[in-house]
Amino acid sequence: MSASLRRTLAVAFLALLAVVLLRLWSDRRQGQPVDGPPEARAGGDFLFCSWNLENFFDDQDDHRTGADREYDAWFANDPSALREKLDHLSAALLKLNDGKGPDIFAGVEVESARAAELLCDALNKRLNDPALHYTHILMKEVSGGRHIAPMILTRLPVDANRTQLLGRRQRILEGHITANGHDLVVIASHWTSRLTDKEGNKRDDYADHIYGRCRAMVKSNPEVDLVVCGDFNDPPDAESVTKHLHATGDIESVRRGGDPPLLLDLLADKDPNRYGTHFYHKWFIFDHIVVAPGMLDERGWSCDPDSVQTINSLANPRDRQHRPWRFGNEHEKAERGYSDHFPVTVRLHVNEL
Repeated sequence: MSASLRRTLAVAFLALLAVVLLRLWSDRRQGQPVDGPPEARAGGDFLFCSWNLENFFDDQDDHRTGADREYDAWFANDPSALREKLDHLSAALLKLNDGKGPDIFAGVEVESARAAELLCDALNKRLNDPALHYTHILMKEVSGGRHIAPMILTRLPVDANRTQLLGRRQRILEGHITANGHDLVVIASHWTSRLTDKEGNKRDDYADHIYGRCRAMVKSNPEVDLVVCGDFNDPPDAESVTKHLHATGDIESVRRGGDPPLLLDLLADKDPNRYGTHFYHKWFIFDHIVVAPGMLDERGWSCDPDSVQTINSLANPRDRQHRPWRFGNEHEKAERGYSDHFPVTVRLHVNEL
């Protein structure tokens, strides 16, 4: 083989390698399907986690206004604060699932796709096994009062083309995760705060939009595997949850079906003093995991309702009330923690084909 031919082949090989690496990098950033870890291609159990990340902003000053202004400028101009926030969040998440972190993570109060990428990178730096790295980010930025949005981060394969926002200027994200040919729909949302919606009409509107989408999917396919999660800013017995989202703690009623179909709120009928996710003068269960009837059968995806947990170990050990250990704002005087909400988790199972 001549020297010139060898050089030509070498250049062609390097060009091909560059294209492959660029495609893999782009796939990770855009959430396009790539091969997942071996666990994603066989029947197995996975940990699902939902968490309000408390004003998680990125390293770019976008000149946000209103309540976003201080966090936008602070994290952009103080790299040490952002690094501390990322260290705390990633350390907390990797305490879960025997040190592997949740297989599917739905976070809310995330400023941007850039912030999601920073968290993804922080988690992967702590994971020595590349097979456990997070490979997909599903997110659509939204400015609905505040520029904070839901995101989904996972190491499992996804169908990124089906990612969409629901509602008008609402923080409702629909994502699709696929394992063994089985589709899991995740609707992550962050409902309007009680501080700005004292009567609850906007939270009712959130619930109506989500339920409309859920009902359409269940009517089309009663076995659809669907999880609704996020910070609802309302407890399980609020009308927004029971009347508008049609979520209940009665598992048998959900299994029986009917019209309108019911959803199962895994945190319904739980003691707020044990399962509370947010503390404001008293304990509230504001962070929910709700499932459709299809998650209660043995086909495709399913969940173990008894496995639902509030991760209340993320409290300040010096706090006698064991409240969520908040990270706080730029002027926080106390030692910084993680978030002003606790995460909630549940075990999921996916069957083989």
